Amino acid sequence: MADTIQVPTMAEMFAAGKTPEVLFWVGCAGSFDDRAKKITKAFVKILNKANISFAVLGTEESCTGDPAKRAGNEFLFQMQAVSNIEVLNAYEIKKIVTTCPHCFNTIKNEYPGLGGTYEVVHHTQFLKQLLKEGRISMEGGTFKGKRITFHDPCYLGRANGVYEAPRELIKKLDAELVEMKNCKQRGLCCGAGGAQMFKEPEKGDKDVNIERTEQALETSPDIIAAGCPFCNTMMTDGVKHKEKEGDVKVMDIAELIAMAEDL
Repeated sequence: MADTIQVPTMAEMFAAGKTPEVLFWVGCAGSFDDRAKKITKAFVKILNKANISFAVLGTEESCTGDPAKRAGNEFLFQMQAVSNIEVLNAYEIKKIVTTCPHCFNTIKNEYPGLGGTYEVVHHTQFLKQLLKEGRISMEGGTFKGKRITFHDPCYLGRANGVYEAPRELIKKLDAELVEMKNCKQRGLCCGAGGAQMFKEPEKGDKDVNIERTEQALETSPDIIAAGCPFCNTMMTDGVKHKEKEGDVKVMDIAELIAMAEDL
């Protein structure tokens, strides 16, 4: 297979006496959800192109416990977190990058209290850093003149104050960044937060993801950019609900860059 992607596991690297520059935390969505797997692949392609020494935990990675905690099961969360922390500490992990804001927020803010302290970055921050260091270059040809609106993931934006990294990357693509009426500090949830992803919505007049998709479509975008696998699903569902899937694409920032780089 020509497009086989090389992804070393931490166990393999450890056995070879090597230490990666960064651990890529794939997350449940990025591992099992068919749509999110494409984001994982795009990000890995970028890491390989930039010659980043990285590894994944593979089968040793388990859910961070975010959905359990948000749904109120603190006991299950702590069990999941502690088992992950034991694995991470055994490998002496220092730096973690993840494409999921839920994993990012949980490992960054909840794990230190349970004995797991690491430098944790979201993939948009990591990509921005690579760009700044000249380890990746971006030609904006593919997206020149395209209107792109960015949906702020709650756990990236309002919970952790990361607003500029994804936007700077979009601007580097020579695209026209158009903002929704609710953006940055005034962002609106996609409807999947707080473990809502895994249940049907309560009764009401309108689903949250439809409201958010309407705001996105008001900007007349060619692409709705996301930085979270859950947001990607919710916004994609919203676009389908509005029967706009032929006109508007929902793509992760990593996918935009991989596409611009022809990876």
